[in-house]
Amino acid sequence: MTRSGDTALLLPRDLPAGDVLDYARRAEAVGFDELWVVEDLGYRGGIAQASAVLAATSRIRVGIGILPAAARNSAFAAMELGTLAALFPGRLVVGLGHGMPGWMRQAGVWPASPITMLREQTEAIRGLLAGETVDVDGRYVQLDGVRLEHPPTIVPPLLAGVRGPKSLAAAGEFADGVVLAEPVTPEYLAAVRERLGAGAAEARIVAFQLAVVDEDAAAARSAVRPGLAWIGDPDWAPHIDPLDFADEFRALRAGAADREAFAAALPDAWVDRLAVVGTPEDARASVARLHAAGASAVVLIPARSAIEEVERLGAALPR
Repeated sequence: MTRSGDTALLLPRDLPAGDVLDYARRAEAVGFDELWVVEDLGYRGGIAQASAVLAATSRIRVGIGILPAAARNSAFAAMELGTLAALFPGRLVVGLGHGMPGWMRQAGVWPASPITMLREQTEAIRGLLAGETVDVDGRYVQLDGVRLEHPPTIVPPLLAGVRGPKSLAAAGEFADGVVLAEPVTPEYLAAVRERLGAGAAEARIVAFQLAVVDEDAAAARSAVRPGLAWIGDPDWAPHIDPLDFADEFRALRAGAADREAFAAALPDAWVDRLAVVGTPEDARASVARLHAAGASAVVLIPARSAIEEVERLGAALPR
């Protein structure tokens, strides 16, 4: 069954390493259901972060969002993930994705068919985690009688980190759900659920969303705007297309001198729909709307990368 109503926190990629474990412990103490780590090229590894955070905490679930599928051999990825799932049963959620094309090309691992790569990797890893002996002769994955000697008793959900219509439709067939990059709105969630098809009813849908909570709503909007500067780029079209102000949004971006000018010119009403922002009451209402629209978990991305943001964003937790 699909979990519902979880509120999670993102561990910022640029948080100083010395603050990472304290940040995780604070997130657990404040009451977040999950803590998500990211694997962005040049920053920190997703599996390494997840293992450290799981060991430093006792309750909170840890999500990896996302592991680029083409960057790892499926057998060895399954070994790593199976180890974590066995050591910390029921506390691991795994996001697998295409990865950002620019980064993957930098690393020399961008596949000719990202969807095929993701499908083959996900299916192979799931089989191995389930204790199966896996034989695959695919386009990207070749395994000959591989099995895990000690598979985990609880297989973690394998979610697809995708955004485009074709990738979402495919994810509905082979993944346990999806990890959605920010911004996520109720309108985008409706489009995602439609693309997932019959699998949407049971899918775990994780929604990342930029967040700033402040008693001064105007100050919160000002702090969140820099994080919205990129959403006018073409890659973010699937997020924007379902919105009733999509045409105005594109016109604003086309007329802006640069990303920063675009972010500064976003109307307050749009900012309020594109982020979890404002007073604690505003933030709780935004999270509730996303849950009501089908998000299984809402992951708050601190627009201000500081350890103190854990407690501030904790005000968005349901009461």
